[in-house]
Amino acid sequence: MIEAIIVDDEIKALQSLSWELTNFSDEINVAASFTDPLEALNHLEKNSPDCLFLDIEMPTMDGFQFIQKLKNKDFPVVITTAYNQYAIKALKNEAIDYLLKPIDTDDLKDTIVKIKKYNAKNFTAERLEKILLNFNSSAVHKKITFNTDGKLVFLESDEILYAESDGNYSTIYLTDGQKIVLTKKLKEVNALLPDDSFFRIHNSYIINLSKIKEFLKTDGYVILKPNHKIPVSRQKKSDFLDML
Repeated sequence: MIEAIIVDDEIKALQSLSWELTNFSDEINVAASFTDPLEALNHLEKNSPDCLFLDIEMPTMDGFQFIQKLKNKDFPVVITTAYNQYAIKALKNEAIDYLLKPIDTDDLKDTIVKIKKYNAKNFTAERLEKILLNFNSSAVHKKITFNTDGKLVFLESDEILYAESDGNYSTIYLTDGQKIVLTKKLKEVNALLPDDSFFRIHNSYIINLSKIKEFLKTDGYVILKPNHKIPVSRQKKSDFLDML
């Protein structure tokens, strides 16, 4: 079932489209309808429908302005208008289709097919990211999540050796020899790592405490498995010893 929202300042046009959607297709449910675009925007900040039917000609805010104000755009938009000249502009403004009023039944059927294809194809990266992050937030599945190069990387604490600062960037060194470069300062990386497993031992380094092989107290270094030498700053030495 496709959950739809309708936005149209004309109550008769809104009721007409709602009736057509309900009676000409058993695949669409009108979840909500609005004559006030501001109320609709507020609703869409908290709810994500399967599609949005949006009128163009509205006095307080036209449909194109409405689209630009949408914070969440991971659903298809269908423009409804009595003016054919808006068609090309509609399709250039992130709408997947447009319907001319009065709405023709065959056109509506074609639009529903487009909505279904869009939703099947665009199980969007943003939606998938939300699912993955929500899944990973539970204690059972909890992993450390890094966002890099347009992808999410999920790691167990045990897979990370240490992190090193490089100005506005940081590099995560993994136990298998791989590296992950992040566009984050080390302070931001530190906030992502669990306090009971990692310690910022130096302004430029965060280490995995479980990977410590030796602590050279005189020289002020730790040796991580298998043989990585990391400096311990004087300011951090006392807190580090307390952690151990």
